Amino acid sequence: MVGWGRVGQHRKAGSRGGRGGSGLKRHKKSWMLRYDPDHFGRHGFHRHPAPNVVRRWINVGDLDELYPVSRAEGGALTVDLASLGIGKLLGGGSVRGAYNVTVGEASAEAVRKIKEAGGRVVLLSQAAES
Repeated sequence: MVGWGRVGQHRKAGSRGGRGGSGLKRHKKSWMLRYDPDHFGRHGFHRHPAPNVVRRWINVGDLDELYPVSRAEGGALTVDLASLGIGKLLGGGSVRGAYNVTVGEASAEAVRKIKEAGGRVVLLSQAAES
């Protein structure tokens, strides 16, 4: 009867050249080339599943620090946030002056604060309809 010698012979991962995929670039390369030639390299998707979109917003409290202000209309300053790359106006902070703001989106709190200060908010979707 032929055996494997004393204790531990033919028992652990060393007898098979390592665990799992170890050695596929070295001592198991011929096995890999024959049975799994597509093991290495990139496969599958080539693009990100979703585009990396940067959304920008601003609070109404920051409007006093925002420049440039295009022109004054009857005491209210006209600010075009859409041309500055800002997509949404949020209601954080307090408004000190009257502003006529053009923006893509605005929260209800922001619209309320601008109107209370004597200004108005023009949404781009409303401007396109009229």
